[in-house]
Amino acid sequence: MDKRTSNTSSLLLATCLFVAGIVLVNTTITHWRLDLTENKLFTLSDGTVNILGNLDEPITLNFYFSQKELTGIPSMLNYGIRVRDLLEEYETRADGKLILNIIDPEPFSEEEDLAVAHGLRGVSVNAAGDRAYFGLVGINSTDDERVIPLFDAGKEATLEYEISKLIYNLANPEKPVIGVMSTLPMFGEGKPDSRAWTVIRNMEEFFSIEAVSTRATEIDPEIDVLMVVHPKQLAEPVLYAIDQYLLRGGKAFIFIDPLAEGDQARPDPDQPMVMPDLDSDLELLFTGWGLEMVKEKVAGDINAAMHVQTRSARGQEEVRYLPWLRLGRESLNQEDFSTAELETVNLGTAGILHLLPESSLSFTPLIRTTKQSMQMERDLIIFQRDPRVMLDNFESGNQPLTLVARVSGDVQSAFPEGRPKADKNDTDTPVDPEFTSSGRINMIVAADTDMLRDLFWIREQNYFGMDIPRAIADNGNFVINALDNLAGNTDLISLRSRGDYARPFEKVEAIRREAELRFREQEQKLMARLKEAEEKIQSLQNQAGGESSMVLTREQNEEIEKFRQVRLQTRKELRSVQHELKKNIEALGNRLRFINIALIPLLIIVVALLVSLFRSRRRV
Repeated sequence: MDKRTSNTSSLLLATCLFVAGIVLVNTTITHWRLDLTENKLFTLSDGTVNILGNLDEPITLNFYFSQKELTGIPSMLNYGIRVRDLLEEYETRADGKLILNIIDPEPFSEEEDLAVAHGLRGVSVNAAGDRAYFGLVGINSTDDERVIPLFDAGKEATLEYEISKLIYNLANPEKPVIGVMSTLPMFGEGKPDSRAWTVIRNMEEFFSIEAVSTRATEIDPEIDVLMVVHPKQLAEPVLYAIDQYLLRGGKAFIFIDPLAEGDQARPDPDQPMVMPDLDSDLELLFTGWGLEMVKEKVAGDINAAMHVQTRSARGQEEVRYLPWLRLGRESLNQEDFSTAELETVNLGTAGILHLLPESSLSFTPLIRTTKQSMQMERDLIIFQRDPRVMLDNFESGNQPLTLVARVSGDVQSAFPEGRPKADKNDTDTPVDPEFTSSGRINMIVAADTDMLRDLFWIREQNYFGMDIPRAIADNGNFVINALDNLAGNTDLISLRSRGDYARPFEKVEAIRREAELRFREQEQKLMARLKEAEEKIQSLQNQAGGESSMVLTREQNEEIEKFRQVRLQTRKELRSVQHELKKNIEALGNRLRFINIALIPLLIIVVALLVSLFRSRRRV
C-alpha cells in the first residue's frame, strides 16, 4: 500500500469514527451538560429537586413548540430547544411523576385548536397569517390547569423558576391565605383604568389574597399571614385587632414609611399651605413591644444611591439621588430564606429600624445600607428637590442602617386593659372574652412602602405585540419569599432570582463614585471662586452709583476686566473637570470591556501561534 492510499484510508476512517461518535453522543448522552455559568443558571437547584421528589400524584406537562414554523425566528427556535431539553431533565428527575408530551401544533390542526383553547399566545410567523406556539400547559390528577402562555427569551434566567412554580402550584392547589390591609391603591382602586400593582398580581399566583379593611376590628384567624401596608392613622380598635392576631400566633409582614412617595394624599382645602401626612407607623404597637422606626429620618447611602437626571447650569446632568437606593448582595442577609437568593432590591426614601433599650425582641436585619450612609432629615427631602444639595451635605455615619428586619419574641399586649373603646365618648367598656394579654409575635417589618410600587422594580417591555412587565430588581421576589417563609413554605425560595438582572462593571462603579466625590469638592471650590469674582465685579460697578462703565476709573475697569477673566477661566476649569471625569470613566470602561471580551481570544491565538512555531522548530 503506497503512502497516498494509506493517508486516504486514515482520513476515511477518521471521518467514520467522527460521524459515529456524533451519532452515539446524540442517542445516549443528550442529557449530559456542563454548567460553567457563574450562577449555575442551567443546573436544577435543590428547590426543584425537592418539589419533584415530593410529588404525590402524576402531573402532565404538554409542551407546545412549533419548531418548523419558528425556523425563521432563530432566537425563539434556539430558546425552544433549550426549554425542551430542560423539561426532559425535569421528567428524568421526577421518577415517573411527570408525564411530558412535546406537541408541534401545525397550522389548522387539532393541536393548534387545543393550544388556543388552553390560552396559549400565538406568534405571527409569515404574511399568510400562520402562527407559532411556544408555551406550556400543566394538568394535575384533578384536572387543575396552569399555563405559561408564551416563553419569553428575555427571561431565560428565571426559566427554571417559572416551570417549577407551575409544577408546585399543581401539586399544592390549596394556597395559603394572605390578608392585605393597605391605605394605598394596591388593588387598582381609584381611576377607572387603574390596575392592581404588579406585586399583588404576582402574589395571586402563589396565594389566596383577601382584602382586609383598614377599619376592621377583627382579623380572620384563617388568614395565614397579614400584610399591612402604610398603616396611616389607623383607629385604636384596628390596632387592637392586629395586636391580638399576632399574640394568638398569626404572622405579619408590615410596611411602614417615613415618607411614602406613592401616597396621593392632598392638602386640606382649609389649610392649603400645610403638607399632608405622608408617613405611617404602628408606633402604639411597636413601642409597647420594644421596636421603633426613627422619627422623621430617611436613610441615604452614597454607595447605593440611584442615578437620576437633573437640570443644571451646564444642562442635563446625571446625579446620585441619596434617598433612592439600589442595594446589592452585600446589603442583603445571606443567611435568611427571604433574602439569601436575591441579587438587588430597590427602595425609595426608606426609614430606619432599631430596637428600643431594654427590648427583649429578637431583631435580625434583612436589608441594610452600606457603612457609607447617613440619617437624612425628612423635611430636607420634601422641600429640597436638588439632588446636588443633598450630596453636598452628605456626611457618612460609618455604620449600616437597618431598613428591613425580622422581629420575633415574647411580648405583652400593647392594650393591657383589653379592647379599647370604638369612640372615646362611649361610657361602656367593651369586653373581649378571648383577650390575649401576652404571646409570641413573629413578623417582618419594612420601613418603606415605595419598594412595592411598580416604579421601583418593574419596566414594561413590548414582546411580539404584548406589554410584558420585566423586573429590574428583586422586590417582588423578596415579598413572595417573605410571605412563603412566614406561611411555612421554602421550596420555591431558592429558585427565585437565580440570574443576575444587572451585571455592571463593579470596578467602574466604585471609581465613578470616588471620582464624583472628588468632582463635587473641586466644583464647590471653583463655584466659590466664581461667586467671589462676580461679587467683586458687582462691587466695583456699584462704586459708581450704578452708572455705566464710562464713568469708572481706568483702575476700576482694569480690576473688572481682571475678575471677568477669572470668571471665564473658572468656568473653563469647571467644564474641564466634568469632561475629565467622563473621559476617565469611559476610558476605564473601555479597558475593562477589552479585557472581558477581546483579551482571552487574543491570548488563545497567541498560544496557538507559539505552539505551532514550537512544533515547526522541532520538525526542523
